[in-house]
Amino acid sequence: MKEIYCGGSCCKSEKNHTGEMKKMTREETIKAVRDGQVYLGIELGSTRIKTVVMTADFAIAAEGSHTWQSTYENGSWTYSMEEVEEGLRASFADAAANVKAAYGEDLKTAAAMGISAMMHGYLAFDKAGNLLAPFRTWQNTTTGPAAEALSALFAFNIPQRWSIAHLYQAILNGEEHVGKIAHLTTLAGYVHEKLTGRKVLGIGDASGMFPIDSKTGTYDAVMADKFDDLVKDKGFGWKLRDILPEVLLAGEEAGSLTEEGAAWLDLSGTFKAGVPCCPPEGDAGTGMAATNATAVLTGNVSAGTSVFSMIVLEDMLKNYYPEIDMVTTPDGKPVAMVHCNNCTVELNDWAGLFGEFAAESGGDADKAYEIIYKMAEKADADCGGIIVCNYSAGEPITGITTGFPLTVREPGSRFSLKNLSRAVLYAAVSTLKLGNDILMNEGVKFSRITGHGGFFKNGTFGAQVLAAALKTPVTLMKNAEVGGPYGCALLAAYRAVKKEDESLDDFLAGRVFADTETVRVDDDAEMAQGFDAYIRRFKKVLAAEKTLSDSAE
Repeated sequence: MKEIYCGGSCCKSEKNHTGEMKKMTREETIKAVRDGQVYLGIELGSTRIKTVVMTADFAIAAEGSHTWQSTYENGSWTYSMEEVEEGLRASFADAAANVKAAYGEDLKTAAAMGISAMMHGYLAFDKAGNLLAPFRTWQNTTTGPAAEALSALFAFNIPQRWSIAHLYQAILNGEEHVGKIAHLTTLAGYVHEKLTGRKVLGIGDASGMFPIDSKTGTYDAVMADKFDDLVKDKGFGWKLRDILPEVLLAGEEAGSLTEEGAAWLDLSGTFKAGVPCCPPEGDAGTGMAATNATAVLTGNVSAGTSVFSMIVLEDMLKNYYPEIDMVTTPDGKPVAMVHCNNCTVELNDWAGLFGEFAAESGGDADKAYEIIYKMAEKADADCGGIIVCNYSAGEPITGITTGFPLTVREPGSRFSLKNLSRAVLYAAVSTLKLGNDILMNEGVKFSRITGHGGFFKNGTFGAQVLAAALKTPVTLMKNAEVGGPYGCALLAAYRAVKKEDESLDDFLAGRVFADTETVRVDDDAEMAQGFDAYIRRFKKVLAAEKTLSDSAE
């Protein structure tokens, strides 16, 4: 990659510093679509289902999307399977329509495709393929007793959102359906099975279901045996490894689109069966691919509805912490993950409020985000005594079960739009900082952190905030706001065109990103000191947050 230094103050737009990937000509792209020499990546995120159509030069030819959101039903955050099917089809149809509009060709086939989705959660099916309980997403923080018990049993952190925590909590709750389980999977695994008939999962997504042994490339056998011993008196009739998906590494064969799968995806019947599929992955793995952050000592931060950092380690951590998840890259290397449930929801709400005000006063409501970022650049480094706690959902890292968004002003605070705007942005990555401070205290080092997701799409100030929080330079790429679906398309391409013995690291660094210009935003000392002051206040506000959370139980 070609890196361009940026100290921050000169940056007003990513366009100033991001290079253009080498693009095929329009005629070449038309031929690629006609001949099926494109790659599809589809990601089911928390708020959008996004489809990317990528050409052989790794450039995005077209995109499609569908907006959706989870619902809170019977004490659980969920999406119905009907919403999954309808949203997936809508996103794909939007991409296909955009291909037709741009190039005059129907999207009939592809050289390879892949599915990714929000990780973790709970999707349990019986032998007939019937869903036994509503889909429980990563947002749920109702598995505390199970997560605590399993972490102690394994001497390994089991977060509340992991599939195994949901399964054991269902057992502790005495839920009747558990004995009928024949298959347990994630959202990506479910969609992949509908498309290919294969019950498989990429190792990165699988590592959010149950701990992975990076040496064997599959579920940790010792821990799986311990779980089976733990529940053997229940008489369920299944062993854990019998109900989990088969684990695959990036680049391995994961089936092809079947006739039934093609008809399920594309109701028009235009898109044909036979497309090779890469292993289905989680949004963490596709984010690593999209940011060229699968090599040891590299890392990335994905910041959208939730925020998480991924640091690829040389070895496993010596100790385990409830704030740190141990997962893997799509090719199986150990990764320290700090996952926070809350990131930009509070930012979105404030932008909505400011946009409503602008509309009522005759202004441009669409500029709300731009104004927030612009005003935040001019604010006091410590936000002038304004503290925002952005917990719209529970936050296990800080022990919060039920979130209550808070905006607090200290006596004598300098209340202004500038300081409020910066406080909202600081809040988005404050809990992430708390988790990463543990890694730094463990001596974990990294050569590069790359940011991607919606938090980084308004110039480079989002990267400046993250750099101040982590006290390390942050790199941005052109596709910072595209993220996961692009990474999924890259994994599909790797499945199709990788050379013999070509590693995922070599494929990404040597072929995909070799000529991609990036911008590096260094951490500013004054801003970092201001963030530290803000964090000290943030920790005090967490006491009030905890009181509110406890009162809601």
